[in-house]
Amino acid sequence: MSRNDVNIHDDHLVVTPRGLDKVWSMTKEIRVPLSLVRGATHDPGIVAEPKGLRAPGLNTLGKKVSATYRKEGERHYWNVTGASDVLVIDCDPTFTYRRLILSVDDPVGWEHRINEAVSTRES
Repeated sequence: MSRNDVNIHDDHLVVTPRGLDKVWSMTKEIRVPLSLVRGATHDPGIVAEPKGLRAPGLNTLGKKVSATYRKEGERHYWNVTGASDVLVIDCDPTFTYRRLILSVDDPVGWEHRINEAVSTRES
């Protein structure tokens, strides 16, 4: 089950956590200018990697992660339930988050849509 809505509006990628994930992650919405999006990848294996130092947010032993993590000087936003439907969005280091790690419906489809939007913008 997806815990995030992802959309592309005009020249922004918009991530909106669903339900209580807004409370747990303390995030209502993340808006990333497409000029600061580097690409997206469907990567279920990332959930097994070390996340860094959590502050603030929730982690229920990997089954549910809804938090901001700091790792190697970067901030990563996690909102993941399970592991199979994970999309990783890489952002420019100047953006608030270096990575957005999200559970989404159709992660492979979103990987293609985001990468297409980024490449179209760069053309």
